[in-house]
Amino acid sequence: MSVLVAGGTGLVGSAIVRELEKQGRDVLAVNSKVVNLEDRKATFDYIQTHKPEVIIDAAARVGGIGANNTFPVDFLSKNIQIQTNLMDAAHAVKTPQFLFLGSSCIYPRDCAQPIKEEYLLTGPLETTNSAYAVAKIAGIELIKSYRKQYGYKWISAMPTNLYGPNDNFDLENSHVFPALIRKFSEAAANGTSVQLWGTGSPMREFLHVDDLAKAVVVLLEKYNADEHINVGTGEDVTIKELATLVAKATGYTGEIQWDSSKPDGTPRKVMDVSRMKSLGWKPEITLESGIAQTVDWYHKNKMSK
Repeated sequence: MSVLVAGGTGLVGSAIVRELEKQGRDVLAVNSKVVNLEDRKATFDYIQTHKPEVIIDAAARVGGIGANNTFPVDFLSKNIQIQTNLMDAAHAVKTPQFLFLGSSCIYPRDCAQPIKEEYLLTGPLETTNSAYAVAKIAGIELIKSYRKQYGYKWISAMPTNLYGPNDNFDLENSHVFPALIRKFSEAAANGTSVQLWGTGSPMREFLHVDDLAKAVVVLLEKYNADEHINVGTGEDVTIKELATLVAKATGYTGEIQWDSSKPDGTPRKVMDVSRMKSLGWKPEITLESGIAQTVDWYHKNKMSK
């Protein structure tokens, strides 16, 4: 069975490719150097040429609070283009299976916790990343619409905050996890202090991408429903606790300064993952071991570059 992984060299896509290849699947990893998914004709031509039996959409324009807040047009327009071009191209060749990967930011800012799938569209979004969230909500709706109109067994999954190898460690547009690893690693090496955004009080849930990749395999084999499904650990920590764990893993022993003039984002975000666990999946990598693995990968692959 041929599987196309869009965004196949990024944080999420590369983990999915590794897991599928372990299982002997015929995998085609696609990134922007292979085909520009914002280009509708190029996307249609590529899918028409390869005619994959499964498409996993892990391609997206992503970033942290600062990038989302500064470039909302990019995060809304480009993500809608990418996912719509890919789904429409898949429909053109009648791809039997399609898995759309979204984000937990689709849920209301002040959502009841833990977040159940049915809480979608029950309140206002977090304003700092609402453009990205709306794009992902549009992707969920397009999957549901294709199922309704054409009878496809296409599905959507909403992962929690992800981390692991091949992440984006650029301080200008990365997410909190890789930004912490880079900041603490450089500070430990240079003997400098670390300043972080916000108060450190928001609570977040983190899942290693290798655990997500295993969840993707389970979903392709066992899940077929209109409603999107949450994928996460169901456990959260404060950003301050996360920072302490990352500091320890990088060997940083200096002061941590918090800039409370910067936004915290959503106060708490932890997902109800009971539906995913009912399929026989559960996360295997603890946060502490995952941080150690990711810090080790960063030091070997990015620190000196």
